[in-house]
This record gives sequence, C-alpha cells and structure tokens, in this order.
Amino acid sequence: MRYKTFPKGIHPPGNKGKTASLSIEVLPPPKQVVLPLSQHIGAPSQPLVSAGEEVVPGQKIAEAKGKVSVPLHASIGGKVAAVEKRPHPGGKMVPAIVIENNDGREFSPINTPSHDLNELTGEKIRESMQEAGLVGMGGAAFPTHVKYYPPAGKEIEYVILNGAECEPFLTSDHRLMLERPADVLYGLKAMMKAAGARKGYIAVEENKPDALAALSEQAGGDPTVEVVPLRVKYPQGEEKMLIYALTGRVVPAGGLPVATGTVVNNVATAAALAVFLQTGKPLISRIITVTGDGIKRPKNLEVPLGTLLEEIISFCGGLKDNAGRIVLGGPMTGPAHYRLDLPVLKKTSGILLQTRAEIEDGDYKACIRCGKCVDACAYSLLPNFLGLYAENGRLEEAKKYGIMDCRECGSCTYVCPSRRPLVQLIKNAKNKIAAAERKTG
Repeated sequence: MRYKTFPKGIHPPGNKGKTASLSIEVLPPPKQVVLPLSQHIGAPSQPLVSAGEEVVPGQKIAEAKGKVSVPLHASIGGKVAAVEKRPHPGGKMVPAIVIENNDGREFSPINTPSHDLNELTGEKIRESMQEAGLVGMGGAAFPTHVKYYPPAGKEIEYVILNGAECEPFLTSDHRLMLERPADVLYGLKAMMKAAGARKGYIAVEENKPDALAALSEQAGGDPTVEVVPLRVKYPQGEEKMLIYALTGRVVPAGGLPVATGTVVNNVATAAALAVFLQTGKPLISRIITVTGDGIKRPKNLEVPLGTLLEEIISFCGGLKDNAGRIVLGGPMTGPAHYRLDLPVLKKTSGILLQTRAEIEDGDYKACIRCGKCVDACAYSLLPNFLGLYAENGRLEEAKKYGIMDCRECGSCTYVCPSRRPLVQLIKNAKNKIAAAERKTG
C-alpha cells in the first residue's frame, strides 16, 4: 500500500514506546485548579464569578468575549479561592480563576438527553461548539466554532480529523482513537453537519494500526467517512500537510484551509464535541501523555483542566534524580519550562520530562550554507535566510521571504548541523513584526 503524505519533511525518532500501550487513566479531582482566562487564540474570556463563591463541575465561570472567544467552565467543584494573576505556560502572569476542591464531586448532568444528530441543525452544532468552550486541542487552541462560519462565497466540502500525532513521545490521541472511537466518529459526523460537508476524513499515521482498525470498524462502511493511513513523517499533522496529502489541494501562502474547501480539527476536539452533545459536559478535562526518561511512571492521563504540573508528576511517581527539563507538548514544538506550578490548558497535549543528559549545552555556530533546513521545510521556505534576517533585525526582508508563513514546526532546527535556533529566531522576528503592525495599524 502506498500511504498518503506530503513533500519534504523529516523523520525524527518516535519515542512512543513508553506509553503507546498504556490505557488512559483518570486523575482524581485535584485539591486545586488554576484556570487562566487566556486559553485560546482571540479575546480572553471574562470572569462570571468572584472569590468566595461556590461552583459545581461544568458550571460556566467565564464568558466568551466576542466571536473569536469561548467560555470557561469549572473543572472541579468547590469554592473560588481567588481571581488573580497566576503563572501561565505562555511565560507571563495572567488573570486566572483558582478553585479549591471542597467536595470532590464529578460532573453529573441533570436531565440532559443524549442528542441524536438527526435532531440537531448545523447552526445548533456550531452554537454548541462555542457553548462547550471548544478550541483546537492539538496545540493551536483556535476557537473551533469560528472555522465553521466560512467567509461569503466559500463552502466547506471536507472535514479532516487530525489523528496523525506526528510529534515524538506523545500518545494521547492514539489512545483516544483506540479506546473511544465512537466519540471520534460521532464528533466527525457532527462537524460535517455543522459545515455542510459531503465527506469526512480521519487521518492516522501507519504506525497506529490498532487505531486505524478501531476507527474503520466504528465507521462501519459509511460512504461519507474515510479512515486514511498516512506515511510516518513530520510534520504530517500540520493542516497544510494533511490537506495536501488527502485532497491534493494546496493552501495558498497567507491563506486558510477554507480556501481549499476544507476544515481541519484534532481528533480530541471532535471527541470533546461528541461528549458535549451527548451528555452536556463541556470541555473541562483532556487526555495528556506524561512521559520521558525523567519521570518514574509514564502514563496517559485524563486530567481536569487547570491541574498543576506538580500534582500530575506526583501522581506519576515523581521526577527521577536525573530530570533536567520540562516540556509542555512534544519536543519539536513544545516550550521548555522550569517550574511546576503551571496549569494544564485546553491545548496541553503532554508533559515531557527530559534528563540532563538530553539537554544540549554550548553556543550555536554560524550558518554553513548546507541547505539542509531548506530540504526539510515542508512549507518551501528558506529557513537559512529567514534565520539570518531575523538574527540581524532585517524584518522587512524576512517578511518578503515569507517569514509569516512559517508554522514553527521545528524541522529546520532539528536538521541544522550548526545547531542554530532557527525556530526561536523566526518566532521572535514574527512577534516583532506583529507588534509593529499593531502599532501602525
């Protein structure tokens, strides 16, 4: 069989063996959760509660502010201890709602029927996406409902679910597809109805044959749904790569997937939509992978949003003596952190604990013009020039060469023999460009 894929890309070691065969465990409700109001792209949600109020699991505690925003819900029951600034994985202190667990109750919907999709309109599903607080759970954290309101004159033909999970070490999506395929399929069908799409795809890399089999069995020969095996390659899970692999269509530079008649969501987002439509439970928990040589007992865990890293690590047996770095997400795109009082967000896919031996020391060297980064870039950019322009503050030239089209996948940095931090240089330049445009616009 010839598996679908995209040009270029890289093949980093998967390192998924520690957790790929481990079933999802459910973390007991923690003593405290910290729920930042900034958990998605767009306007932060606005608090509806104050310190001292009692809340129940699933209660809306912050409302969406505008169209590109979603509400926030209590992930545990208890008392609001504070609404104050707390450390955020983004690196800043941001407003957050702190809830102290004083009852241990789990979410229990009252008189919420199981919804038959035939009874729901596309508009109702789109409204439900926002009501549930859904965002892209693969890492982008873009409010899901916004994707289902295409610009005038644009139609969505295909809904693609990303089950590639091409980031090394992470296996949370793999276990979700294997253990809860019915939720994934239900969520896909709901998304197709919301989009008015005629076809749905679930894209899974070939190194997950059990998940491919489970989803194919669940689909049951439905002609509107296709489970597609993909070649194992990074960054196979990026939107543009998936769209090209499955449809042969190319998202134009600076454009969005809707320009090709497609919309892409993560399998976890689809499953969360299914749970909300069937039970009324909003997005208050998610599955993460806790792994690496620096943790004693790697696991796939379903955890309440806002749970602090220290509590999760303790549940996994604690850190090994040689632990040296915490990465939230996978090693290609996840940011490194030094503190354990950070909360799990809607977009947190994993916690990777690396050892000190895995952390490279030393300064990077000058570009040797080898072109390996150019060969690796799936977006057909010139990372060597973009890195040099960024390093020397030549932002206008960086814009001319398409720096804003970089998705910061990390492939260029991975292959660079001079160990140049190309992603960091490019990211810093993009932030400066965006700041300057906001100031002048």
